[in-house]
Amino acid sequence: MALDGGLDNRIEAAMVAALNLAQAGAAPPRLGAALPYAVFPGGARIRPTILTSVAMACGDDRPGLTDAAAAALELIHCASLVHDDLPAFDNADIRRGKATVHRAFGESLAVLTGDSLIVLAFEVLSRAGAEAPDRALRLVGQLALRTGMPFGICAGQGWESESQVNLAAYHRAKTGALFMAATQMGATAAGQDPEPWEELGARIGEAFQVADDLKDALLSPEEMGKPAGQDATHARPSAVAELGVEGAVKHLKAILGGAIASIPSCPGEAMLARMVTAYAERMTPARLTARG
Repeated sequence: MALDGGLDNRIEAAMVAALNLAQAGAAPPRLGAALPYAVFPGGARIRPTILTSVAMACGDDRPGLTDAAAAALELIHCASLVHDDLPAFDNADIRRGKATVHRAFGESLAVLTGDSLIVLAFEVLSRAGAEAPDRALRLVGQLALRTGMPFGICAGQGWESESQVNLAAYHRAKTGALFMAATQMGATAAGQDPEPWEELGARIGEAFQVADDLKDALLSPEEMGKPAGQDATHARPSAVAELGVEGAVKHLKAILGGAIASIPSCPGEAMLARMVTAYAERMTPARLTARG
């Protein structure tokens, strides 16, 4: 999904720099080891890639701030995975093809790892704030909004405890929140108005969740690199449960069909359209699209 060969390296360098902040001084060795374990090797780094791509499309005149925002967003995502995998939630044994943090380090350190990554995300943004304080302050607010209550990933997790679930609100908070953060924070880092970018993030996030629901229902743990069938096991709301497999595939295609049209006018509009197209192809392998 990278726009060029250097984008992946740019994001990984920002992640390394962020984790170095947590390794300074006399850090507790096991917790110090658990943090990079939770972050490296990364998955697709989709959220920071989108953020950086939007910033580049808008001019990227403060690359240091863009890198900090991308790292902060990915740290929040990694923290959410650590917490999601805990026995109180998914009780997962595998994440990204290796033992989950609580299996490798114990539950107590897993909780502390997730908490530490969340705090580190905001530290990274605050340290980068000297470059453009007004933008950095807006970035802090945007990331907080999409992390907590009532519109962030904490709210998304909370929907799973309700007897009746609004599927659209659930998907928008649980998955869409960090994608909306990605597009809006990318625009903010480049000094542009973030509001027109919310719809693109929402559409990508909704598509990602529907694709994830389909993969959870159809693919094996080996294909996913994590446990499969978790929605059915935990009786969680999902597009497959509500629409069936064929209905979910059609819904996914409809969402992606509108994503490109929602890209705001900017110098890199065509480049972003190519990115979203590549992202759509990546999310909808033939095994899924053949059903639509």
